[in-house]
Amino acid sequence: MCLITFAWQPGSLTPLRLMGNRDEFHARPTAPLDYWQDNTAIVGGRDLEAGGTWLAVKKGGIVAALTNVRDPQLTTPPGAPSRGELVSEALQCDNIDEWLKALSHGEALRYAGFNLLVATPQRLWHLHRGKERLALNQVAPGVHGLSNADLNSPWPKLLHVRHTLEQSLVEEGQPHAWPSSTHSAMQNPQEAAITELPDTGVGLELERQLSAAFIVGERYGTRATSWLTLDHQGHIEITEQRFGPLGRFEGETTLALPSATTS
Repeated sequence: MCLITFAWQPGSLTPLRLMGNRDEFHARPTAPLDYWQDNTAIVGGRDLEAGGTWLAVKKGGIVAALTNVRDPQLTTPPGAPSRGELVSEALQCDNIDEWLKALSHGEALRYAGFNLLVATPQRLWHLHRGKERLALNQVAPGVHGLSNADLNSPWPKLLHVRHTLEQSLVEEGQPHAWPSSTHSAMQNPQEAAITELPDTGVGLELERQLSAAFIVGERYGTRATSWLTLDHQGHIEITEQRFGPLGRFEGETTLALPSATTS
């Protein structure tokens, strides 16, 4: 994914609310949100070119999501594996904590830059692999945003969607506070002002195009908007909306996964 905002409220009835956009070339083959044929406990979209994914969930209450880090000065190791496989591995490893620690102790350096979020109803980890640091942290309670830099880097689109989610939680007693207002912010195609743009080394024209929460393009753009809730018992509900070139709507899927104690 390229833009995520999420509310982490451990100890509440709904510890995690998360929404994100996946930006990608429209020609890249992709499977829509569904149960995986090779592991029916997992639900997610799938990159059919490299085999990984950007967001997926597992029965019993595990969520994993990935963003790439955009930094031309960050060297990608020769033969680096697809970063999308990290989400798949997070949902299928025997011990999430130990697996993440191994990555943070150097295994993550095999990959190009990334952010990985992994959540259960009790814990939420953030693993950042950037040019200047490799770090694993447990996320503090609150509302956060993640794009193609570190957690809560103050990019305009990140600040806007994070603020909108914060406001929706304040208004939670009102009908449709979640996910409607955050969804509207996520699908905003407005580009940031030149004075507000980050400098990630890709040039002004591309920087402006990528500054929109929802990127509209013929060859490259927002392919999916996804949102989910994870409750305290491990029940997950996830929705994916899909888009083609120039933002053309191509379909929507909603699936619910039971908690581990539900038969």
